[in-house]
Amino acid sequence: MALLVLFRTLPLPDLLSQVLFVVVMSVVIYFLAWPVVDFKVRQLVWSTLIGVAIFLVWIAPDTLSPNYRHHWLFENALMGRASSGLSALAQAQPAVLVFRTLRAVVIVPIVEELFWRAGLMRWLISPRFEEVPLGTWSAQSFWIVAVLFASEHGSYWDVGLAAGIIFNWWMLRTKSLGDLMLAHAVANGCLCGYVVAFGKWEYWA
Repeated sequence: MALLVLFRTLPLPDLLSQVLFVVVMSVVIYFLAWPVVDFKVRQLVWSTLIGVAIFLVWIAPDTLSPNYRHHWLFENALMGRASSGLSALAQAQPAVLVFRTLRAVVIVPIVEELFWRAGLMRWLISPRFEEVPLGTWSAQSFWIVAVLFASEHGSYWDVGLAAGIIFNWWMLRTKSLGDLMLAHAVANGCLCGYVVAFGKWEYWA
């Protein structure tokens, strides 16, 4: 997660930033996660549908009410405001869009699910989290992870909370990290397509 924050704050050109993020995180995942993580998907159809549902939940408030996101509950000193992390020039560069999409669809689902659902959700049950099976129920860990996941998404904390609850619930049901990564990837992929097709760049913070 520290690397995610670092790449968001480094003052690099847009294309270089996106390429470095994808390359560096791919190397980290390959050497640290790939040998030990089970990427097997057990609920292909349902995980895909859940990903689509999360995408719809994510865009629903702003689609139904264009001024919804400008309410003080969402745009404030603590949560910031909804704005694109890409410059207007970068938004017109296909290479930037390709790497930004790869980042969202391939890298982020793996990193975030490893941290939130596979790591923190179990660590809050026991510091020896490796001994805690995936999908172990704990009300405390469930809600703490959901709230922290929401806070990570700034002014989109409300839909981030909804997504966090759904992701946590799906982990409890499937006990499968692969299914969580797939659902997350589908949600992000749908959102990327929506951003590019309709110019909703504010979703790419």
